[in-house]
Amino acid sequence: MGTFVVGAVLCMLIGLAVRSMVRDKKNGKSIQCGGDCKHCGGHCH
Repeated sequence: MGTFVVGAVLCMLIGLAVRSMVRDKKNGKSIQCGGDCKHCGGHCH
């Protein structure tokens, strides 16, 4: 029973992380750049 609970919590956390990454991608943010163009020289867009 404990293994099932831990597995369910882990799956939920992974799902939330993926959801956050997809939402950031749709909003134009990138994992590589972070949306702060002064650090990457404006190569974001």
